[in-house]
Amino acid sequence: MEKNNKPEFLFDTINYKILWVGLAVIALGFLLMSGGGSEDPAVFNEEVFSFRRIRLAPAMVLLGFGITIYSILKNPKKQ
Repeated sequence: MEKNNKPEFLFDTINYKILWVGLAVIALGFLLMSGGGSEDPAVFNEEVFSFRRIRLAPAMVLLGFGITIYSILKNPKKQ
């Protein structure tokens, strides 16, 4: 009797794909958060408080964290 010594990974390929999507969404959220500063420290720029930086970007980051948590908890062997 010969045993198969093939290494078994903890996650399946679908888990890794979902994980990469989640990481990409997190990175997109942080990119949306960046910018809006002023070259002169004495001048205030209202662009810091735009919808994109205050609402959209943090929502994207939280969504990305949710996707990555789902990819970790997803059990591909259970059908």
